[in-house]
Amino acid sequence: MSVFTPVQRRFAEAVSRLAFCNPFLPERIAWERAALGGEFDERYADWNLDPEQQLSPNVDRITERGAAILAAARDRVSPGQPLEGAEMQWYEDVLLFVLFHRFRDRIPAVAVQQPAAEVNRRTAKVYRELLREAEAWLTLDGRLREISVPWPHAFAAFFQLRRAFDNISRFIIGVSPLAVALRAAVWQSIFTHDMRRYGRVLFDRMADYTTLVMGPSGTGKELVARAVGLSRYVPFDVERLAFRADFAESFFPISLSAMSPTLIESELFGHQRGSFTGAVSDRAGWLEVCPPHGTVFLDEIGELDPAIQVKLLRVLQARTFSRLGETELRRFEGKIVAATNRDLGDEMHAGRFRQDLYYRLCSDIIYVPSLQQRIAADPGELHQLTLHLAQRLVGAEGAALAAEVEAWIGQQLGPDYDWPGNVRELEQCLRNVLIRKEYRPQLHRPPASSDPLAEVHAAIGEGRWTADELLRWYCTLVYTQTGSYEAAARQLQLDRRTVKAKVDAGFIRHTTSTCCLPTTASMT
Repeated sequence: MSVFTPVQRRFAEAVSRLAFCNPFLPERIAWERAALGGEFDERYADWNLDPEQQLSPNVDRITERGAAILAAARDRVSPGQPLEGAEMQWYEDVLLFVLFHRFRDRIPAVAVQQPAAEVNRRTAKVYRELLREAEAWLTLDGRLREISVPWPHAFAAFFQLRRAFDNISRFIIGVSPLAVALRAAVWQSIFTHDMRRYGRVLFDRMADYTTLVMGPSGTGKELVARAVGLSRYVPFDVERLAFRADFAESFFPISLSAMSPTLIESELFGHQRGSFTGAVSDRAGWLEVCPPHGTVFLDEIGELDPAIQVKLLRVLQARTFSRLGETELRRFEGKIVAATNRDLGDEMHAGRFRQDLYYRLCSDIIYVPSLQQRIAADPGELHQLTLHLAQRLVGAEGAALAAEVEAWIGQQLGPDYDWPGNVRELEQCLRNVLIRKEYRPQLHRPPASSDPLAEVHAAIGEGRWTADELLRWYCTLVYTQTGSYEAAARQLQLDRRTVKAKVDAGFIRHTTSTCCLPTTASMT
């Protein structure tokens, strides 16, 4: 005989799925709706689209109902009616959901307060309170039951879940479907698509999986990297009653495009005194400084010198490295997150990027869309980003500044402006309007004086182009629209090498400066 009624069982099954789903995917709404039935409030269904909304009343209702169902089930447990098998798993999952949401507002506070002694004191207090409440729920038929995970691990998981949710919501702003999908993708980079498996065996192994963030310059790739790096699992030490690392000091960004190869090597691997001119003392690099639960972020990895690519490959393969000027092997225990705005397929084809390094980087890839793509998916994205940036710039007057900037953009740039500098350009637009009441984009081009396609039709109608010239023009056009040879090849249903051979670099330079079609001379 079941300790759950049929209604309670359906609720417990839904919460069991909800507790381990990606909160930024539509499945989360489906399981919330399944748990609450007619009490589900559709107004708060997709809090993911409201940056001011932290979770929703639906989650609070599920937490309250979950506690009531746990109490009812606990009262029914007896020697003749034990709690075991699937029912024990449902009970455990509902309990974890209830405890997390009851303690969620206290978990961030114990993690960021200073000084360290106060952090540890508050952490210990919250852990003891959590453990007492858990033991009360798990005292069934006069004896204390164990759950499938140790409580120190469960507490560390609660801490990670809260940080991940906060970091993703804070670093990735937007309401477009592309922004929502990006948040969901970052959650998967942190927890994988299977959170149960992550909790069983992967939580302390994610450093083995490099994350590669790809997208145009200015789209916020470093923010994505920070969301991943600052949301890693940090174990809880039950003897010290403290977390074993300070997550806030665990992210180490290196901009590879801003440094010479020698300086990159020194920053990354460290150096021994006298190993090069100016090395007046021994120095530990970021790979050495980074703790086991930390992250080294390599920005613009597509510009990395080939000689350093070989050394980085060894780090990813063997987890070892040496300082410049010495032979001692040191071990890197942290995680690598890399980013690039280059097409690494093209870079490998040109011999500038090692193929074996790429295949060490690509175990987890996040694509960051351009601002133009985000606005095309939802025009409200521009307002949301403008408001967010304005509030960061002027605080309480953010709404007024955002309205002023949006009006200026509408009058001067128009809805079809392509934002070549992406979110970084939008931020500079705000700063310019704030200071000078105008923004003059250097890359903004007036529309062409004639219809380009009309020129194509005329050229074809007059027989001025050969078949090869027409193919070259079309391959180049699709390449400029898609941004990569692979994507163009897929769209054209041609081999990538054929597309690359046909793309006319002179045409690309010509179109970016004049917006006109190529003449026959330019194509030959």
